[in-house]
Amino acid sequence: MDPVIIVGAGPVGLTLALALARQEVPSVVLDEGPGKDEQRPARTVVLREETAALMERLTGVRLGGPGTRWAGWRSMRRKQVMREVAFDDTEPAPLHIAQHVLTGALRAALSGEPLVKVATDSRLDAVEQETSGVTAHTRGPKGTWWRGSYLVGCDGPRSTVRKLQDIRFPGRTAVERHAVAALRTELPWTDEALLHRMPPWRTSGPSAGEITARPLPDGVWRLDWLLPPGKDLVTPELLLARIRETLAGWTGDATPSYELLDTGVHTVHHRLARRWRVGRVFLAGDAAHLLGALGTHGLDEGLRDADNLAWKLALAWHHGPQEALLDSYQAERRAVVAARLRAADQVLPLLRGSGNLRSYVPGSARNHDALLSDGHLGHGSLGAPGAYADSPLAPRRLDGEVPVGTPPGAQVADVRVTAEDGSFVQLRDRLGRGALLVLLIAPGTGVWERRHWVSAGIMPRLAAAVAALPHPAELLVAERYPGAAAHTVLLVRPDGHLVTALSGVRPADLYAAAEATLGGPARAEAGAGVSAGSS
Repeated sequence: MDPVIIVGAGPVGLTLALALARQEVPSVVLDEGPGKDEQRPARTVVLREETAALMERLTGVRLGGPGTRWAGWRSMRRKQVMREVAFDDTEPAPLHIAQHVLTGALRAALSGEPLVKVATDSRLDAVEQETSGVTAHTRGPKGTWWRGSYLVGCDGPRSTVRKLQDIRFPGRTAVERHAVAALRTELPWTDEALLHRMPPWRTSGPSAGEITARPLPDGVWRLDWLLPPGKDLVTPELLLARIRETLAGWTGDATPSYELLDTGVHTVHHRLARRWRVGRVFLAGDAAHLLGALGTHGLDEGLRDADNLAWKLALAWHHGPQEALLDSYQAERRAVVAARLRAADQVLPLLRGSGNLRSYVPGSARNHDALLSDGHLGHGSLGAPGAYADSPLAPRRLDGEVPVGTPPGAQVADVRVTAEDGSFVQLRDRLGRGALLVLLIAPGTGVWERRHWVSAGIMPRLAAAVAALPHPAELLVAERYPGAAAHTVLLVRPDGHLVTALSGVRPADLYAAAEATLGGPARAEAGAGVSAGSS
């Protein structure tokens, strides 16, 4: 069968290629550039815990370290500290990393992957699709025709794939603008990120009512100054003045020494493609959505697009297309991103409006700071990871379903499990292989060798039920899971989202849930119309 064609060699496209390769699906990545990424220290990304774990699982590289994993977070208003967070096991730190470092790790992992071909200097200019596959044409020195089973546009905000499919991309332009600088210096705090609203010192030029400082390795910091609405030019002189007064304001003295590494202006747009699938063509990442106001992070969502789509394309590639399963990619991911965009649009007038009576309500300042912090830290409606509670793949109500600490459709907690070979691993380590995961909660098993309990109690019956499922599944055992009683059985999707939790071994319920997760007969009719939606 033909490989999957991936258009775009940014983080989302490279992640999708690696995720497909882990599930034995070949791909061709069309890279319009030379295969190298410009080193821009001021262009960084912040990834939530689960997304960072996905990157580390795919690249095989520990991406964290001093600076990249913050020790803490604080938000200030004028001279007052409004909120402080210390990151630990109960509050994991986000991952802050330069985008070229992340892309470099992905490229390094792909360099030894025989199932992935990266075609450099290959700019897409035509796509044709039939019922059996997709043909893409690239122009340039290496211009040629490529044949694929599916095609995924990961080619950014100006996506050629999206334009060739005549998909509308409505939304708002220049929702926010930030002046950005990456510099090496010493600040009064170490490895802690800071959100400072309404700093007390006089600013140069138009008001800089919000400054964000995020640490990076080797004493480097990324500083962002929120710019007022409009298109005022950010001159080098203005930016240097802001750097000097900000550093002096934070240190309480003359401007400390610093080394300026990179600068830029970051403009945030909010857009959402009307369709994410047209037949065998899909959109992901910035080609499908743009967001990023109020501390939200668009690349994080793009990487989750790739994780969601990879296992569905892999199943279709190996076993033939299940239309309801492929349609669910748009239904799930577009709903999550749309919810975050709606939340940002609702909060923006409160946080950015001037002269609004609500800004004078007692306690409103603290509430506004909390909303902004949630966006930066990955909490609340602005920042929390999306769940697929209303997914077309969700099974109908099951008789044996019980609640646990994770609601259906949400990302499962990472707990230590015993694998089928008797080894102890983390649950996240078993994700992304294309198999369903069946997790039994059995307190006390951790102190015994697997051979003593694998054939005892309910294990033989559960193992038989797992073997009978309509898709390969791996049986795992954990001593505990948040909110789960003993003998609870969890069914988990290949991308780590909970399908259901059952009280004990219920083969019929387990089979029905697995069948629904794969876009089974009961759900096929409901999901079939998504790919034909209006543009």
